[in-house]
Amino acid sequence: MKRILLKNGTVYDGLGNPGVKADVLLAEGKVQKIGTIGETEAAADLVIDADGKVVCPGFVDIHRHCDAKPLNDPNFGARELVQGITTTVVGNCGISLTPCPADDAKAKEMYDFDEAVLGPVELTMPRTYGDYLAALQNTKLPLNMASMIGTGAVKITVKGFSDTPYTQEELDQARGLIEDALKRGAVGISLGIMYLPECYSKTDEFAYILKPVGDYGRVITTHIRGEGDSMVESVREVIEIAKKAGCALEISHFKSCGVNNWRREIKKAVKLIEDVRAAGQDVTCDFYPYEGGSTALTTMLPPVFVRGDMTRALKDLGTPEGVEEFRRLSRVPYDDWDNFCVTLGWERIIISGVTTKKFEPMLGMTVTDAAKKFGYEDAEALAADLMHTEDGKTAIINMSMCQDDIDYVAKLPYSNIISDAIYADTDTPHPRMYGAFPKVIREYVGERGLYTMEEAIHKMTGQPAARMKLTGRGTLTEGSYADVLVFDAKKFRDHATFTDSAKPADGLDYMFINGELTVEDGKWVPGAYNGKCILADE
Repeated sequence: MKRILLKNGTVYDGLGNPGVKADVLLAEGKVQKIGTIGETEAAADLVIDADGKVVCPGFVDIHRHCDAKPLNDPNFGARELVQGITTTVVGNCGISLTPCPADDAKAKEMYDFDEAVLGPVELTMPRTYGDYLAALQNTKLPLNMASMIGTGAVKITVKGFSDTPYTQEELDQARGLIEDALKRGAVGISLGIMYLPECYSKTDEFAYILKPVGDYGRVITTHIRGEGDSMVESVREVIEIAKKAGCALEISHFKSCGVNNWRREIKKAVKLIEDVRAAGQDVTCDFYPYEGGSTALTTMLPPVFVRGDMTRALKDLGTPEGVEEFRRLSRVPYDDWDNFCVTLGWERIIISGVTTKKFEPMLGMTVTDAAKKFGYEDAEALAADLMHTEDGKTAIINMSMCQDDIDYVAKLPYSNIISDAIYADTDTPHPRMYGAFPKVIREYVGERGLYTMEEAIHKMTGQPAARMKLTGRGTLTEGSYADVLVFDAKKFRDHATFTDSAKPADGLDYMFINGELTVEDGKWVPGAYNGKCILADE
């Protein structure tokens, strides 16, 4: 490892303090000194003049869905590094690569269901959390990775997509899988209560299987049951789950969806959070800086249509009777499930990722417009054909939020910035895949002044790292890991938009991961695989 001296930069420590003019010495993978450092004192192998540049910790993305990518994509890192991400946490929204059923047919059913989020997953992938960690530790990583397991993967492993409650034996099996992951170094456990099959579970089931999270002093992150009409009650539910499990809670991609809910329901939910925070409960949230979200088209399938059997449901969507049943069930509201077919409408659902050539001309179109252009009876008929033909692998973007609500969450002192990038195999991904963090620097700091630079950096570095207890990450202080960025705030920017989304960020002058040069002049340095697999309590 070389000794690197960064001279004359404006140093932001990631703790929320204003930037100060200082030199920074990196050596042996750590930040050795910050202050006035002469070149003779530094005995540096590389000296970089950072005058007029921001010098700050690398961005810590605690919500990204690249679980499988280091194991099956040789290009993994190209999109992530140039936007400043040095550390990420995977296994979010209840969706994780492991645990996974040992039976190949059941594993394939899970992998097919997850493909719109994780991308294609081969049957040769690890099936246990221990094997997954071993694979990461034996793989060259472009950036640091910490991981969780999801309660959706746990439930599928224990009982498939069943809509029946856990038996006591199954509860104990699920709790055992969670405790094993925590013991091996999982930094938390994620929930995806909106998704099948977790949507069939209730508060007490979650609280029982999550009890080890409290015992280990870690956090649950959760995609709540409903982000539309039932958002407030869904926040209340996860607060209760965390309270009963005795653990900290991070509400994932906290937002209010549906035009009729904008500028109102988010404030009710924040009141709930702040009441329990005032009473001593550890509850925080995160958000991404875009008005649209992205997920699998199967999230539009009413649970009453699936009835605990995803394979049958997808098969039925290929029949006239199944399409008619889906049409009927998707046009009514539900008390226990947010029906985006109603609260958003198909005209706000964009087809963003497909696996078959038949549907490629529809990419970037709304379901409503594509149905009209390509001769389908209605939007439901097209959605049914997509899900049936592609085995549920279709990815979508839902234009579900308003900027006022995003800004309201952004200004909460306990909200963290994430990307929530999903890895469906597509040329038209959500723009957050390429640009979430530089977008904050460009827009939220530079153009709109919603944040000071130190506030934005804190929410993208020290605060999320502390939330997941990633010791030594996310801060630029003496003794911290040397994950460091150097950039000109006026030139470091995102370029990905909803209409032209696969455009990398640029303007990052330098990135160091664990003290090693990783990005130079906006380009990934060839052969720079400097990341580590991070375990809890390291």
